[in-house]
Amino acid sequence: MDLVTLQGWLDNASFAVLFVTMLLYWSGLAFPNLSLLPALGTAGMAVANLTMATLLAARWIEGGYFPLSNLYESLFFIAWGITAMHFIAERTSDSRWVGVVTSPVAMAIAAFAALTLPDQMQVSEPLVPALKSNWLMMHVSVMLLSYAALMVGALLAVAFLIVTRGQAVELKGSSVGTGGFRDRKYTLQKAAEHKLAPGLASTAVGSGGTAVLQRETTTAPLSMQRLTLADTLDNVSYRMIGLGFPLLTIGIIAGAVWANEAWGSYWSWDPKETWALITWLVFAAYLHSRLTKGWQGRRPAILAASGFVVVWICYLGVNLLGKGLHSYGWFF
Repeated sequence: MDLVTLQGWLDNASFAVLFVTMLLYWSGLAFPNLSLLPALGTAGMAVANLTMATLLAARWIEGGYFPLSNLYESLFFIAWGITAMHFIAERTSDSRWVGVVTSPVAMAIAAFAALTLPDQMQVSEPLVPALKSNWLMMHVSVMLLSYAALMVGALLAVAFLIVTRGQAVELKGSSVGTGGFRDRKYTLQKAAEHKLAPGLASTAVGSGGTAVLQRETTTAPLSMQRLTLADTLDNVSYRMIGLGFPLLTIGIIAGAVWANEAWGSYWSWDPKETWALITWLVFAAYLHSRLTKGWQGRRPAILAASGFVVVWICYLGVNLLGKGLHSYGWFF
């Protein structure tokens, strides 16, 4: 079997495995008593991650350069990145909701790359002169990994809004520092033991200090189980965005240095550069609201969810314009 045939098999296999994985996670959420389903979903995500890594390795061997030169390659790289970030989030949260929201996005990306892109855009071709640089691996790979981490964080924020039904749930406590996540779980557990009435503000003291759980009166009060899940999703979303933001910053700086070498200018206000800056500002505002303003719950979740759309505009949307220095290698 030659490398081209192997790649054609691997990209379709990636889509198929991710599709089955999505069904496993969704079935596990619908039938929570079947504990085997989430475990099978995790195994499926691992197989998909390995399959896409093998595909990218085959492209690297065939082309002789790091496979990030066109849309097909970058789509599979970002899908691989989402599956990798999935394991970090799932291990941190131990929640099946991570796979519920990440698997369909990874599956859709793989499907778009393998089944929708024309054959000429899937072929490995020689690099254009501007891409013949060691900065290709440094800049593009870090940017795509940052997109993957930010998208996983944003998807968990969307899951938070679903779990809380969009209600004004404010989980105010320490989310950073020593033992922050454990302390927050401890706080909710103690609140449950006290059997607090729904719709009332409550205060409980955990081992790491005082944390306050505030809940507005609603017609359909959330159960303590939902609040615990919401607290987990809120915290892990924050951590994933906290991982993706430094990567995005490094990627933008590396891109500026590469742009100066290739085009003689660090910043040209190219559409891709402009939207990269907008993406950076959106998630900087998110982190600022969490660290400085102490926001938690619905307000930062809405901001993070909007960041998911901004990331896609930056990554793919601006290339539909066909303008700017970053237009080659995408749509023709």
